[in-house]
Amino acid sequence: MSLHDDLTSVQRRLDDLMRCVARLDEPCGDSLDLRRVRSAADHLRESLTLLSEAAPAAASRRPVEMITVPDAPYDRGLWADAEDEGLGSPYRHAP
Repeated sequence: MSLHDDLTSVQRRLDDLMRCVARLDEPCGDSLDLRRVRSAADHLRESLTLLSEAAPAAASRRPVEMITVPDAPYDRGLWADAEDEGLGSPYRHAP
């Protein structure tokens, strides 16, 4: 499934949830618990809207390329003439 299909599927299920919560109004009345459920469902709807708006930008980014780091030790020649971070050159005194 594509990202758009997944978001559409979640939106449909969230719409079903909102309808079910609305149907609970009659048997449960306007209780504190039902207001919490309604508030949580509204929060989910807002969050899904924000996610849907951000999704095209995230989908257009290129995937992260994985870099394999070998377990073998590095060649010591790579570090010749390198300064120790924060200590300066081994031939000079630190400030």
